[in-house]
Order: sequence, then structure tokens, then C-alpha cells
Amino acid sequence: MERRNFLKVLSATGAVIAINPSTIGQTLMAKDGALYKRYAKVKLVDGSGAPLKADALKTGENYVFNYPYAGTSCLLVNLPMPTAKDVELTDEFGNEYVWKGGVGSKGTIVAYSGICPHQLTHINKNDSFITFRNPGERFAGDIVCDGHTSVYDAERGCRVKEGKAPQPLAAIVLEVGSDNTLWAVGVLGKDKFHEFFGSFRRELKEQFGSKRKAKAKVSERAETVLLRDYTRDIVKL
Repeated sequence: MERRNFLKVLSATGAVIAINPSTIGQTLMAKDGALYKRYAKVKLVDGSGAPLKADALKTGENYVFNYPYAGTSCLLVNLPMPTAKDVELTDEFGNEYVWKGGVGSKGTIVAYSGICPHQLTHINKNDSFITFRNPGERFAGDIVCDGHTSVYDAERGCRVKEGKAPQPLAAIVLEVGSDNTLWAVGVLGKDKFHEFFGSFRRELKEQFGSKRKAKAKVSERAETVLLRDYTRDIVKL
């Protein structure tokens, strides 16, 4: 069984058990560092409701979809270069985990939570301080939160390269179907959803009608659009 296809979980007895991330339904924080939470398997669709195809993503574009909750936005990027594989990362509490790498035929497609773990700066409908940077831009090839200039390595699980962020952005685990469709299946790494919902009640009510609606879990499909069509203002400092 190859490591790139499975996360390894060390049980309390010391036995090693191989687990496919899309088949488990709870948070794993094991001694070997696996940290994963499964949510509904959700198909990514475009603005018209048609399935989003992996090979149709434009290279370097910032796309956004909401997952695993209606009010939590995620950044989707088809990177210019293939990602690293089996990247070892550490959350703010010292728990280690392994990010498997990008998906798609070239291993270039990645998705990350749009909530910065520093001070919860996030992608929303009014503005976004979080973007992937293309060649020619400052921090090219990285994802940057310009709230306080935290720089994340998009090709290596969004590990922190610069700034005050205490941990990587949580990764959205993607799968590609046999028909080239894209699916979100879970979240890898320490997420900030609980803190986010507690801190932005007024904003969530304004943008989603109520906190309860914002906390509704996404099921079946998630509309995926260009970031510039989702938010009024993309901020780059």
C-alpha cells in the first residue's frame, strides 16, 4: 500500500492501520500525525450548475466555493507547477500530519480554507485579502493573506513561509472522478471554523441571512466561481 494513497494512523495498541481519507467519518489526531475530518462528498459545479471539470480550470486563476459549511469559503487553484507530494506539516498545537499533494492529471489542483489562522481574515462577499499570486506578482506562486501578510506555500500544503500565521491553511481534500469531475470530501489540518462562526455573527447574518444558515453543512454540490465574481473587492497590498 503506497503512502501517497493513504494516511497512516497509529492506534493505541501500536498497530499501524492504513485508512483511505474519504472512507472515514471523524477527526483523526493520532500519534503519527494524521489530522483529517470527513464531510459530505460534494460535487463542484459552475455557475450554471454544470459539473466543474478538472481540465477546464484556468491555470493560476483564483476560484472560490463554500465548503464544508455554507458560510465558509475555500480557495481553489490550478497551479502553474505540480505540487510536492506527501508533505509533512504541523498545526499550531504541534500535531503533525501529511498533505498528499495536488490532484488532476498533472497534480496541480489544490484547495484550501479561506480562513487565515492568524486573526481569521477570510474570503467573503464584501472583500478578500486572500489570493494566489501569479508570476510577475509579489510572492508569485504563493497564497497570501494581506490582512497581516502571512505567506503560504501553495505547492506544499500551504505551510507558512512568512508572517505571523501559527499554522498552515487547512486543506480541502479533493478527489477527481473518472469523468474528470471535481469533488470535495473533507478537511485536512486544524481548521478555524468554530472560531470563525463565533467571531463574525453580524457579517454572517448580513451575507447569509442568519448564523444558522451560514452553519448549514453543504451537501451534494458546491457552486464554484471566479473569486473576482464572488467578492466585491480583492485586496492586495
